[in-house]
Amino acid sequence: MGFIKLVVFGFIGLSVIYLSVSLYSRSVRKERLEDEFDAAHPDGGEPGARDAFVAAGMQDYNASIRPKLIGLVYVVPTIVVGAIIYTVNTQ
Repeated sequence: MGFIKLVVFGFIGLSVIYLSVSLYSRSVRKERLEDEFDAAHPDGGEPGARDAFVAAGMQDYNASIRPKLIGLVYVVPTIVVGAIIYTVNTQ
């Protein structure tokens, strides 16, 4: 029963961490794209051009490896906890 609690609460905790890191990473990338557009177009550019630029940049971000690496939030702690449980039980 203790193992099931560990799995359930561990998954919930890792999900909260994953969502937090994912939202933070996306917001930082979006802000960087907005700053890049503002630096390239000090006059403001055409109406809607900034939104299109940011949307295209976010599509590129979604296709990059960074969002996939954030998924390691689930993998690394699971492997570490599994290794610790294995080590403790085999001694």
